[in-house]
Amino acid sequence: MNQVTAFSGRLAAPHLDRLRAAQPLVHCLTNSVVTAFNANALLAVGAAPAMVVAPEEAGPFAAIAGALLVNVGTLTAEQASAMRVAVASARQAGTPWTLDPVAVGVLAWRTAFCHELLAQRPRAIRGNASEIMALAGAAAGGRGVDSLVGSEAALAAARQLAEASGAVVAVTGATDFITDGRQTLAIAGGDARLQQVTGTGCSLSALVAAFTACVPDGVQAAATACALMKLAGETAARTSQGPGSFAVALVDALANLRGDDLAARWP
Repeated sequence: MNQVTAFSGRLAAPHLDRLRAAQPLVHCLTNSVVTAFNANALLAVGAAPAMVVAPEEAGPFAAIAGALLVNVGTLTAEQASAMRVAVASARQAGTPWTLDPVAVGVLAWRTAFCHELLAQRPRAIRGNASEIMALAGAAAGGRGVDSLVGSEAALAAARQLAEASGAVVAVTGATDFITDGRQTLAIAGGDARLQQVTGTGCSLSALVAAFTACVPDGVQAAATACALMKLAGETAARTSQGPGSFAVALVDALANLRGDDLAARWP
């Protein structure tokens, strides 16, 4: 039941084609550092981003979106109010929502807020190893937004969190692990430069949300998003000269990759 299975790009290839055909509307309540980068990443893969942040509007918009992203990176009291309203509305409408618990475990208020949101049944949770361990109650958190441990160290906590919350949990690192507590997929690859550009992890969470809008299997949805970001990073690294050109090349790669590329990279 707890066996780790290698990711299959062949099985995931149709999911990318499905997303591009569906062009899901993704409502992003995300942090102010990465708003534009998140939007560009979503546009590149074929999704439609929207950043409706006012508490008065977040609820109605979440109800009509294909998916909702909640990212607590630069959490404020007003943003927390909008997130509560949006999540409640998404649940009522059946809109899948994804939680990115940025820096959870480091600061008490955001940690308590993320635990409050956990009770609202996210479809997916995407974080680094320290964040997932902290959210599961297995550790105190990382150094700000940086993880202090590798993704393998968080696998047991990810499974525990998935079972407790009902969400698919993606713990990302050199190897990404995606689990619902019963099945676990592993995806190796990517490039170290993904850690040198602000917003790549947050954009990955946005991609996870986008795939949940059109792929019913939550594990496959999150895994396809993770694989796509890893392959885009590998592709961008071949032509970039530094973090600035890498960021541009990463968005280009997200736009140009196809399902067949996933199948070729992870047969």
